[in-house]
Amino acid sequence: MTEAYTDIDQLAVNTLRMLSIDGVQAANSGHPGLPLGAAPMAYVLWSRFLRFNPTDPHWPDRDRFILSPGHGSMLLYSLLHLFGYDLSLDELKHFRQWGAKTPGHPEVGMTPGVEVSTGPLGQGFGNGVGMAMAEAFLAAHYRRGDASPIDHYTYAIVSDGDLMEGVAAEAASMAGHLKLGKLIYLYDDNLISLDGPTNLAFTENVLERFDSYGWHTSRVSDGNDLEAIDAAIRAAQQDERPSLIAVRTIIGFGSPKAGTSKVHGEPLGADGVRKTKEYYGWNPDQSFVVPAEAAARAREAGARGAKLQAEWQQRFAAYRAENPEAAQQFELSFADKLPEGWQSALPSFAAGTELATREASGKALDALRERIPWLLGGSADLAGSTKTPMVTDGSFQPGAYGSNVVWFGVREHGMGAALNGMAAHGGVHAYGGTFFTFSDYMRGAIRVAALSHHPVAYVFTHDSIGLGEDGPTHQPIEQIASLRAMPNMLVIRPGDANETSFAWQAALENTHGPTSLILSRQKMPTFDRSGMAGAEGTLHGAYVLMDAAGGAPDLILMATGSELALAVEAQAQLTGQGVRTRVVSFPSWELFLAQSQEYRDSVLPPSVTARISIEAGVGQGWHRWVGDRGIVMGIEHFGASAPYKEIYQHFGLTVGDIVKNGLHLLGRSTT
Repeated sequence: MTEAYTDIDQLAVNTLRMLSIDGVQAANSGHPGLPLGAAPMAYVLWSRFLRFNPTDPHWPDRDRFILSPGHGSMLLYSLLHLFGYDLSLDELKHFRQWGAKTPGHPEVGMTPGVEVSTGPLGQGFGNGVGMAMAEAFLAAHYRRGDASPIDHYTYAIVSDGDLMEGVAAEAASMAGHLKLGKLIYLYDDNLISLDGPTNLAFTENVLERFDSYGWHTSRVSDGNDLEAIDAAIRAAQQDERPSLIAVRTIIGFGSPKAGTSKVHGEPLGADGVRKTKEYYGWNPDQSFVVPAEAAARAREAGARGAKLQAEWQQRFAAYRAENPEAAQQFELSFADKLPEGWQSALPSFAAGTELATREASGKALDALRERIPWLLGGSADLAGSTKTPMVTDGSFQPGAYGSNVVWFGVREHGMGAALNGMAAHGGVHAYGGTFFTFSDYMRGAIRVAALSHHPVAYVFTHDSIGLGEDGPTHQPIEQIASLRAMPNMLVIRPGDANETSFAWQAALENTHGPTSLILSRQKMPTFDRSGMAGAEGTLHGAYVLMDAAGGAPDLILMATGSELALAVEAQAQLTGQGVRTRVVSFPSWELFLAQSQEYRDSVLPPSVTARISIEAGVGQGWHRWVGDRGIVMGIEHFGASAPYKEIYQHFGLTVGDIVKNGLHLLGRSTT
């Protein structure tokens, strides 16, 4: 029998409410409605169920909590303060202000205890699924007998808005299939969205929908009933399926605008705050009050968590003694480190063979999965095409969570959000693959990954008009420029198989954000490096692949991906016509920009202004490298359906076109 909730517990609930509305009012900006309605369910979860240690927010076996409707961030900040995290009352007073640890929407890495960045609705829902997948994988992977260092839950509060987003449907379907029983969501069912009642656009039976996904569902009819919420969570913990608990709340409960959209996204105002505090029996002339009894009760949960962590550390010490290799892997993975000498697993490819870079990537990935067992990921139903993975004897499924191969299904957006959750969970290095053009479906998740500095690896194949007959719907033209425009995103488009191996090295060494590997469908020559620079130059972003013979270059050709081979052929022809030509392989702008100015000038001498870039996509951004005099060879329109060599010819991306443009730049005859 559980301990009954008391008046002190209710005082703590109302403390969360008052801190939240005070923070919003001080900022004169924010969302008071959700905290007023959802504070009871949040308090029950944090005080009785959530396993956490506020003095060590990174304890690997802590329960994870996500506030998916991130606009209600003051509720999360109030929870963190009241339950003892390093978030002062002064930080709450500076909600949404410059330099504060309390931004308008939660941002991971900024506020102790915030697990993921939320705000774009639906993303947190998908993140939670990824966290639960990481937990299930790690619990199985590290289990030795009855012992495993990982055994915890993932919880979230989700909203009507979250459930309307398509990413939530994708993630929920995936979670139900996988039977992620340690995933429990509390649904803030308040019947209100920003524009008004949800029935303006949302009338589905949510619980029946989740029943059909394979979730355990239940309903709490009164969102203020602490005992009922408690019982619902305990029942969810006993079910082998993921759980959605619909809690009927009143948005803005206790305020003059309760139950209306007016309390969703604007402060209550001074008079509204006063009346709300009077409703709860609080002094309306005081703000940011934390009663000692409420704080003491809330801190009990943190003290309990600290004790749980100490017990876990004792168990892990025993685990390490019996399983030193597994324990070392565990500690490396949670420290975001890789095994010593892991790069030796990367394959090298013989010159003279023709290999699509997607195939080279698949071979690299297969080797890396063995060397780095916590490399966890897969493909959105295109594994045979994206080569993610190429070889497997099993997959991540119910009852077989120890496999590091995931079938995400045709759920690109759900995959992207789940990958972010895996990365945020820690202990795994997440990757996912799809056709490059379908990266648009997961754009929201990619942006959050970049914003959050999640080291996710994206394997984007079928990278250009080289896809051929599938036509313009499947031929990415603008996507690479779009990803290069995104802060914290590392984009690499390798020019042959060996550059692809080094691209994987760069991706796994990038711990400050996501990496996009842009890979070809069509076969490409594997260069004979005996007469060229080594492929390790890929790690510098750009390097001199073949230099001009006989002195300083007259002309620089720079290319990425499949177009690099065209540049090599063009150099031979231009050299035959007396043009000293340098070929620069340019797989990554971001890596190149990270080099010293001295190195960059050695590759692209400022004195050589005759420059041509060659890439089968929009030319946006290339003028930075070719300068005012140079020529950007690209495609400023959508593709076409035809054999890829014909498309290249019709769109002016051939060796002959490169030679013609080079001679034109130098003022020489093209006859």
